[in-house]
Amino acid sequence: MAYWLFKSEPDTWSFADQQARGAEGEPWDGVRNYQARNFMRDMKVGDLGFFYHSQTDKAVVGIVRVCVEAHPDPSTDDPRWECVDVEAVRPFATPVALDRIKAEPVLSEMVLVKNARLSVQPVREAEWLRICEMGGTDPAP
Repeated sequence: MAYWLFKSEPDTWSFADQQARGAEGEPWDGVRNYQARNFMRDMKVGDLGFFYHSQTDKAVVGIVRVCVEAHPDPSTDDPRWECVDVEAVRPFATPVALDRIKAEPVLSEMVLVKNARLSVQPVREAEWLRICEMGGTDPAP
């Protein structure tokens, strides 16, 4: 299993919106960055991801699971763009803010810290476990 981080502006698509979709999940569409698209191409059903509220909250607020592997992005006719579908697993007991993540030495090499603009990014297992611990949230699916 691999771990990921998905960023969304909460006023565009929030974790509450994601939860409302239920087990059906939702396409993680609209990504127009080749590196982020390529990460989605690497994802497998069952991979877990952090749901990160960008812009205002700047915090990990929940866990999602990949439920459909890469397929054409339904928000465009351009065949270059693909997306995965994700379903909500659970909210974080306590959201983990970006400033807390940046202050944690174990997380200093995390992509979120090094390349904050990338909307879909990999997360190492040690980073996954530490952020779940910081948020008082079970890391298991």
